[in-house]
Amino acid sequence: MNRTIITFTLLCAFTVAGAQVSRQEISKNHLLMGSNYLAYPGPEQEQLTPSPKGYEPFYLSHYGRHGSRHLINDSDYDKVYKTLLRGDTLGKLTPLGKDVLRRVTLLRTDAERRHGELTPLGALQHQEIGARMYERFPEVFAGKAPIDAKSTVVIRCILSMENALHSLLRKNPELDIRHDASEHDMWYMNFKDKALDERKMPEELSKIYDEFCRRHQHNDRLMNTLFNDNNYWKNEVNAQDLSYHLFKLGSNIQSTELRGKVGLYDLFTEDELYDHWLQTNAWWYIHYGPCPLNGGISPYSQRNLLRVMIAEADSCLRLPHPGATLRYGHEVCVMPLACLLELDDWGKPIADLEQLDDEGWRCYKIFPMACNVQIVFYRPTDGHGDILLKVLFNENEARLPLPAVTGPYYKWSDFKAYYLEKLDKYRGE
Repeated sequence: MNRTIITFTLLCAFTVAGAQVSRQEISKNHLLMGSNYLAYPGPEQEQLTPSPKGYEPFYLSHYGRHGSRHLINDSDYDKVYKTLLRGDTLGKLTPLGKDVLRRVTLLRTDAERRHGELTPLGALQHQEIGARMYERFPEVFAGKAPIDAKSTVVIRCILSMENALHSLLRKNPELDIRHDASEHDMWYMNFKDKALDERKMPEELSKIYDEFCRRHQHNDRLMNTLFNDNNYWKNEVNAQDLSYHLFKLGSNIQSTELRGKVGLYDLFTEDELYDHWLQTNAWWYIHYGPCPLNGGISPYSQRNLLRVMIAEADSCLRLPHPGATLRYGHEVCVMPLACLLELDDWGKPIADLEQLDDEGWRCYKIFPMACNVQIVFYRPTDGHGDILLKVLFNENEARLPLPAVTGPYYKWSDFKAYYLEKLDKYRGE
């Protein structure tokens, strides 16, 4: 067997294995298919790598997403509710269709006048993250440590911040906390780059994505279980839209107080669920990941945030006890930030949307509710030596595209030089 055949065989084995991993993960835990609606699972890594000998943590810089929430728009509930209600009024629903209408009515009522708001589970997530911050890095939060916390102006983010801060205060009532939420900071906390957004989905890429979705849309079976009239749903119902919104509603139940009491995933087969997830996974990769089909520009939407994090760290590291800088925002910031930092393999360019899953791009690993990036800084206890850092992504130690000093620890000087050079090269044309 020549070298080319061996290489091709190994490549095929790798990609099949990649798809099998995600199928196995999703099959074992359907909640993963919620992608950005996945309720925060907590860290997989219980024990962090000890500090390098002679070093201690002394500053933490953070950006995190709000916790679990209700769906943002009333249309997220109404599209399904009104479609099924009309079908019921016309006598077109099967017994299952009637039961699904009942379930959707429960979800709609639960979220009434709470669209986009933090749920009790979302509050708990940030209480627990705040507590783990303190328990993992007590030196950072010792004594009267200053805590500078900022949130976007969205209420679910503000409440996420407040829950985290209250958790820290319970651990140490002496903390000197400042917290704010203002349009003044939105230029980096949740930057709206219209010029970049317009370049994310060029016409040719839009065609590629639409063709990809069509290959993964199979709605006839589901429609025939909900409606008793084949001609009715084919002529009066947008099958893909209804199927997608049922999937979306089902995905977010895990974030509400109705979790475990009502569900919608049972309406779909394993393959149908997987196909919905594949379409979602590809959409997020194109819009916020390092997709080479649009030039890999999306992560640069967070260039302002990364520059501010570097500049503020530079300033804080000069202080004897800088404490922590905490920021609370959205998944549309966390995902591209993780890709911009090239954490683990999240900066990997993948040109074929059909290969995303095979290559390990599984968006539920990146941005569940309350996802977060924590940069923890370490200094030598004797005052002599380099400042080191490590990055926690969703509270797990992450790799950087830099030479490590030891384990997950890197030089601050290397970090700053690498990313400032990367940011300077971006031209945004």
